[in-house]
Amino acid sequence: MTSEDLASTFHALHDDVLVLPNAWDAASARLIQEAGASAIATTSGGVAWALGASDGHGLAPAALVEAVRRIAAAVDVPVTADIEAGFGDVAGTVRGVIEAGAVGINLEDSESGTLLPTEVMVGRLGEARAAAEAAGIALFVNARTDVFLLGVDDLGDAVARSRAYVEAGAHGVFVPGLDDLSALATLTTAVDAPINVLAGPGSPSVRDLVAAGARRISTGTALAEAAYGLTEHLARTVLAEGTFDAITGGVDYGRMNALLGGR
Repeated sequence: MTSEDLASTFHALHDDVLVLPNAWDAASARLIQEAGASAIATTSGGVAWALGASDGHGLAPAALVEAVRRIAAAVDVPVTADIEAGFGDVAGTVRGVIEAGAVGINLEDSESGTLLPTEVMVGRLGEARAAAEAAGIALFVNARTDVFLLGVDDLGDAVARSRAYVEAGAHGVFVPGLDDLSALATLTTAVDAPINVLAGPGSPSVRDLVAAGARRISTGTALAEAAYGLTEHLARTVLAEGTFDAITGGVDYGRMNALLGGR
């Protein structure tokens, strides 16, 4: 598919429920597609860790763009990129990930653990939309508000920010940290756009989140954390016990080569 086709497809996926187990490199993205995902969403934390950096602008923008390029080349479905707060150059970062093959972005309203003023985020959304329009791509802009993730826990502020971001051109709103189904239902009723929530161990089920109005469900760093946790556990077992039988359930060497070779 062309970039235009992928962008159109990604927008259309939000007409229904979209579940996105997040990827952090080309191999994880391809396996997530093979598992049946309709699109691939990157996790900034997972991408950063895979490249030896910390989450939260610890990764150079050029490295992020290259990671998105490799992920997009490994799959046949739309890719949306987590660009954190824009790395100090929202327009430039948006141009970079579009050129790398992304047809969607997540842009967050906090930096260094502090919520940005709503008007600052609105301005950045405008920069993102303008960059996408200049590139000729109907980029899906998912505006993330960290009201709950940072412990502010002000539902009224989350609603106000979400509405302002949609008015500024965001196509959807991501509200990580909102786990209360009643509050989620209030938010989804108050905001005329698809609401994205973050889910992981201990979260309500997809069924319950959808019943509360969620339309997009992401796992963030959860899969990457699980993969790295399993790696550490198996390494400790090998080193401590000197046995290898615990190393089971992996993806076959030949299959991995077949999935990723020659693309």
